[in-house]
Amino acid sequence: MLRRLAPKSLYGRTILIVVLPIFMMQSVVTYVFFNRHWEEVTATLAKSTASDFGLLTLLWESDGSTEARAALIVRAREELEIEMSYVPDGIIPLEDQGSIFNALNRTLDRELDWSLDVPYWYDTTGFDDEVEARVQLEEGYLMFRIARDRVVARNGHFFVIWMMMATLLLGYIALTFLRNQVRSITRLAAAADAFGRGQDVKDFKPSGAREVRQAGHAFIAMRARIRRFLEQRTEMLAGVSHDLKTPLTRMKLNLALQPVNQDMADMKADMDEMERLLDDYLTFARGDAAAVREDIDLHQLAETLAHSADRMGRTLHTDVADGLTVNAQRGNIIRAINNLTENAYKFGETVHLSAVEDGSTVHIRIDDDGPGIPDTAHDEAIRAFGRLDQARNSTVPGSGLGLSIVRDVARAHGGALRLETSPLGGLRAVIALPTGKASTVT
Repeated sequence: MLRRLAPKSLYGRTILIVVLPIFMMQSVVTYVFFNRHWEEVTATLAKSTASDFGLLTLLWESDGSTEARAALIVRAREELEIEMSYVPDGIIPLEDQGSIFNALNRTLDRELDWSLDVPYWYDTTGFDDEVEARVQLEEGYLMFRIARDRVVARNGHFFVIWMMMATLLLGYIALTFLRNQVRSITRLAAAADAFGRGQDVKDFKPSGAREVRQAGHAFIAMRARIRRFLEQRTEMLAGVSHDLKTPLTRMKLNLALQPVNQDMADMKADMDEMERLLDDYLTFARGDAAAVREDIDLHQLAETLAHSADRMGRTLHTDVADGLTVNAQRGNIIRAINNLTENAYKFGETVHLSAVEDGSTVHIRIDDDGPGIPDTAHDEAIRAFGRLDQARNSTVPGSGLGLSIVRDVARAHGGALRLETSPLGGLRAVIALPTGKASTVT
């Protein structure tokens, strides 16, 4: 349960680890202080006040003369700062008027009970700055009024205010530092995500704590090594393609000068296939990651592809809503869709192109009515140079890179390629692409 309730982000967990203990510590300190401060200080003040009330009551009853009692009232006001009066034939109320602060009521009631042997009543709510107490006598009652700060400690709220201000200040400072540290990690994650989609964050500079900067420098070094590897691979395959195309061109020229017969036609077809395979290898290695991205209207793109298929004597059924767009590299997306449609035409007669938007993801689907591919062989079909002779006709020409190129194009855009069973009975290939630049589809 704690794992489900705990925050998932680093910022939230850091707050839980660092900031929450600060607030808990301040709360515990405040609670302990109030218990001791109010209990001890208020008990001392209440005890002194109750003793004064008890002494004045005893002196009042010990001498019943008018002069002595008048002098006692004056002495109580001048020496003890207690307003004292006598109400003849008066009866005190049955229930006390206690404050909402229970510690004061409990403490005052305890001390009055210990100092007085007669019934009493007190009021801690009727006056803002005074506390009233009444002591029942045989022919009336004595009424005492004393300043509230003589009975209860009244400066505790200043401590609470200072504690709250200190807690808020410490919490703000901690949150500010945490936000700065988490921002450095977030920028690093954004740069790594952008690089994974084929984009680049040119202004990325490692910042934050030493460990975060180390991770940032490691990412920059890794990015440079990957780029160097891709450049070397592309240059090598480009050189191989160029070196092989030169003798292929000479062979095609020699074949063109030979008499036309079936053997010559077969050899020319084989060399065309070899040249196409070389182009596929180079396309797979290059990837065109640096191509400029733009907002592509998938409805218009589907209409263009359908028109191109019609010119080649094929029928491409399309179902794409108007206004459905995706930010991508136009050439790579067209190449990926063409690879999938060409693959569908090889093994099926009906090909259907559709696109739907699901939240922040656009799903481009190509369906055919061919023999399809077993679910257990989908991963093998996407793997580079993979050939599924069990499901597809092995005599069909191909380099085994078509689906791999589509997968690389999808990944370069932060998306993914999935193979499913088509409602038409054959294979469904789905290119899932994020609609936003910051999204990633898995």
